[in-house]
Amino acid sequence: MKILVTAKRVVDPDAKVTVKADGSGIETSGLEFKPNPFCENAIEAGLQLVEKHGGEVVVVSIGTEDAIMTMRTALAMGATRGIFVKRPDEQLDSDLTARILAKVFEIEKPDLFILGKQAVDGDSNQVAQLVAEYLGLPQACFVSKLEVVGTKVLATREVDGGLETLELSMPAVISADLRLNTPRLATLPNILKAKKKEIKQFDIAELGVDPTLKVATVAYEAPQQRKGGIKVKTVQELVEKLKNEAKVI
Repeated sequence: MKILVTAKRVVDPDAKVTVKADGSGIETSGLEFKPNPFCENAIEAGLQLVEKHGGEVVVVSIGTEDAIMTMRTALAMGATRGIFVKRPDEQLDSDLTARILAKVFEIEKPDLFILGKQAVDGDSNQVAQLVAEYLGLPQACFVSKLEVVGTKVLATREVDGGLETLELSMPAVISADLRLNTPRLATLPNILKAKKKEIKQFDIAELGVDPTLKVATVAYEAPQQRKGGIKVKTVQELVEKLKNEAKVI
């Protein structure tokens, strides 16, 4: 099997993020970056399938040269090789990301494309669905259990009423949920090996993808600071504040 997986570089979700004074973005100095947690589940899923059925896991990422370090993490986990698409200004939206990934899929022609269900920075949850649409492939999103039987994929996913299992013909697009698995930690020998693994680089122009964005980010704004609580003396005063100040009743 050949399995294509994503590895997006994101700000550490546990880091304290501040907005630039001009609202043009976030302050990145001093911030830690890591692979998107959902992408780690996608990578682990690919590795488990290859360990069972044989083949290779190919990791893909888009962004600045710094994203290569994120890809090395995936290679240290066990991915065979990488594909890096350069976007120096990091100007991406879900649609452009999906069109780039669809082109990479066409080049690699994998049996499965496993993506994280969403990135923890944008939280859009759109890319996997767009990729499947552009490629005309079957898809299963929010997958919490994944199994390959012959040329079919059995994907269990969470829905409002519980769980449903879908049978898909390969090639197919899968988006991984956190419940799919527990990503492995890279060992020191594998970290050293990862430095020598191949990462092929492309420019967007080489892929023949129009870099025009459909969604423009106008500005960033920090959320309002939470105000301190107050004590009320009576139920009537509580109701009045809930109605006139909080406006929740």
